Amino acid sequence: MADLIVSKAQSVAQKLPQERVGEVEGKEAEKEKKLRKVCADFESIFTYYMFKSMRQSIPQSGYFKQSPGKDAYNMLFDQKVAEEMANKGKGVGLQQTLYNQLNKLNNHR
Repeated sequence: MADLIVSKAQSVAQKLPQERVGEVEGKEAEKEKKLRKVCADFESIFTYYMFKSMRQSIPQSGYFKQSPGKDAYNMLFDQKVAEEMANKGKGVGLQQTLYNQLNKLNNHR
């Protein structure tokens, strides 16, 4: 009877650290996913403001009159293009650089 209790206790003791390791790995993966999302969002916002500045640098000509919804359309268009660029592939490279730097910072804590 004592042997059965000891073997059960050993079995439970072996499983416990493995379950905790799985929990820690799951939390680390979740942190990494969140960090990647934040970096992609930052790159999206940065790219949007870059597009906005580029549009403002183009001189207005007198050939076409300004339509009332054009500014709103350009804003939405630039936001969507910036989001798509950040979420597809590697974007413009800012998010990977930012991720690498922030990941190093987190690992040194």
